Amino acid sequence: MWVQNKRHHTENFFKYYTAFLIMSLSIKSVQPCISNATPQIACPPQNSKKNLNMKIQAPNYLENSFIESNINNSSWSRSPNPMKLKERWMDYQGIKNWEGLLDPLDDNLRSEIIRFGNFVEAAYRSFDFDPSSSSYATCRYPKRKLLEETGFSTTGYRVTKNLVATCGIQLPSWIEKAPSWMAMQSSWIGYTAVCHDRREISRLGRRDVVLAFRGTATCLEWLENLRATLTPWPNANSKPSECSCPMVESGFLSLYTSSIRNRPSLQKQVREEVSKILKIYDDEPLSITITGHSLGAALATLAAYDIKKTFDNIPLVTVISFAGPRVGNRSFRTHLDRQATKVLRIVNSDDLITKVPGFVIDNNDKMANNYDTLMANISTWIRKFVEDTQWVYADVGSELRLSSRSLPYLNVSNITTRHELQTYLHLVNQCKEKTKKTLINS
Repeated sequence: MWVQNKRHHTENFFKYYTAFLIMSLSIKSVQPCISNATPQIACPPQNSKKNLNMKIQAPNYLENSFIESNINNSSWSRSPNPMKLKERWMDYQGIKNWEGLLDPLDDNLRSEIIRFGNFVEAAYRSFDFDPSSSSYATCRYPKRKLLEETGFSTTGYRVTKNLVATCGIQLPSWIEKAPSWMAMQSSWIGYTAVCHDRREISRLGRRDVVLAFRGTATCLEWLENLRATLTPWPNANSKPSECSCPMVESGFLSLYTSSIRNRPSLQKQVREEVSKILKIYDDEPLSITITGHSLGAALATLAAYDIKKTFDNIPLVTVISFAGPRVGNRSFRTHLDRQATKVLRIVNSDDLITKVPGFVIDNNDKMANNYDTLMANISTWIRKFVEDTQWVYADVGSELRLSSRSLPYLNVSNITTRHELQTYLHLVNQCKEKTKKTLINS
């Protein structure tokens, strides 16, 4: 049974307890630790006892609940033109920033977006959300059965590594008296999977590697999300005060780079696994696709930037971001563009999470080109304040903007439902008419 009965009451409890921690705990932030076949879509398995209907229900737990539908979801991700996908796979992976594919949305690209969304769905289904469970915050299934147990047995991929993220928040000593789940610092965040099925490799035109990340689930992850000021990327060549210094959200960076005791950072895990994969498959066409929802989308962007920064002669690295918050400043966006990291952000215009954290000064190339002129025309002290603030973000990559108001069966008044992964997949699936496209990068 995909949605556990105990989960419906955990959402409000986590939110209220998070607010309580912020107000009452003496929390000290620490610097992040730096380490040197046709796929199926999200539908419950046939043995599910739940009745299917066309109603999108309010979420039952945290960031993601599984929207029930009688749509034959496996048809969503079926490529309408397999030969076109095989021959133009680099275009669909964003080599040309998806030019001509977003407006209107190309059928093959729509299928690919949903296919990658399923890997994130598998991450949600694999996570143990029950705080009363002894296996809370871990993966419910062994690697070799993860995709099968979550309903995606025909993807043609094999999970090669579980990924764990660690919160870098230093809690007061008395928190040890509280239930262990309240101070759970390390938790299973996702996995790496490699396409191994020869027919699927042939259909895709290359061997694909997927890194999939779930969204926020634990109490400390919620707290990390609230650490919204910008901080310099570790080992950046520029000084923090310089405009050219790439800066990212403090909490996201902490989750990516922090480690405790014998638990390596998520950054180290990603680097080690990518290094191993590159050595094994160095003689064939390869792509790396990093996908995630909400917090997972932010971590996917950081992982993509880090991979391109760490490895030479790296194959095409693509981020498929669902409901992702802002991640970094304008310099971070510039660095992403220079290293040719391709990011496609799927955004619901009614989703509040995609509009935070911070604020945006420039959000397209035309405004970016006029940024220096604008700054020269305002007073010196205001300019210094704007340049020195740790709240000025910039959207990255290319954007596919949709609206949940186009779904007549969706309760648009429910803020959390607008943010759901399954809401996004429904939106993409229905995006068959002309869509609004925004290209942030050139």
